[in-house]
Amino acid sequence: MRKQLSALSFQPLAGRTIPAADAGYPIPTANAGYPIPTTKDGCPIHATASRRMGGIPQLLISRAFVVAGLAATLLLAGCRQDMQDQPKIISQRGSDFFADHRGARPQVVNTVARGQLREDSYFYTGVVQGANGYREEKNEMPFPVTLEVLKRGQERFNIYCTPCHSRVGNGLGEIVERGYKPAANLHDQVRLSQPISHYYYVMTHGYGAMPDYSSQLTPVDRWAVAAYIRALQLSQSAKLEDVPSGVQVKTLKEVAVENHLPEGYAAPWALPSTAIQAYAHDAKQGTPGMAPANPADPEIKIPLSKPAPPATK
Repeated sequence: MRKQLSALSFQPLAGRTIPAADAGYPIPTANAGYPIPTTKDGCPIHATASRRMGGIPQLLISRAFVVAGLAATLLLAGCRQDMQDQPKIISQRGSDFFADHRGARPQVVNTVARGQLREDSYFYTGVVQGANGYREEKNEMPFPVTLEVLKRGQERFNIYCTPCHSRVGNGLGEIVERGYKPAANLHDQVRLSQPISHYYYVMTHGYGAMPDYSSQLTPVDRWAVAAYIRALQLSQSAKLEDVPSGVQVKTLKEVAVENHLPEGYAAPWALPSTAIQAYAHDAKQGTPGMAPANPADPEIKIPLSKPAPPATK
């Protein structure tokens, strides 16, 4: 092997000269008695580069690394699986994974979401279960009533309740004066005798022509409105004896003047002539309700289960 390598490597360099060492070029030297390898053209391979690369040219090694890196990149890219490609249930679509082929699964029975336990059923329903098993309303608030609660209730009442019940709650709201079905007068004996949770229940479920306001009013706001209704009822039937001693009582006219409002601001509002229907009433279209709907103290009659016996002489 050594003789063959020597015969291939040391061929006469036809007409070629090897530069001297002082010209800055390395001169090939023998390494431990082995002949120095040369290229096909007879140019010597530098010993340092040959030994460092294991006898393989450095350019081939660099190309091999590049090819290996590209192959690894392609392999990893082919095995990549993003979140949008992974198996999952898509909303409003079917699924073959379940027997009913529905992707949206029903909630587990008796499952309660975080923050929706609602242990205080009276706060969220306004009723309790009575001794007879039926629902009963109570004349008490589920939390203390403060001035802030009443102010919040007044604000919500003026926004959602006054179009029908008016600011004072007498059932003569603006849309009622224009032919809408009469609203309840919150100051008659029927409404005064009702417990405070009744108003919460009506706001939650509606009553008669009144729709529910559960989407507009949160449970705490419904209770605040109920508390303000009770305060409004007290204000409309209050007497001077109910005012604590030392407190000055002012009329609405005096309050209007102090706030630089028109003189007739506190007077009853008159219906504008443009709001009165000029056409004759058509009975086929139904009879519009005309306020006031109820007297101040309506008579309550309870029908008898059987005819009353004739009066004896």
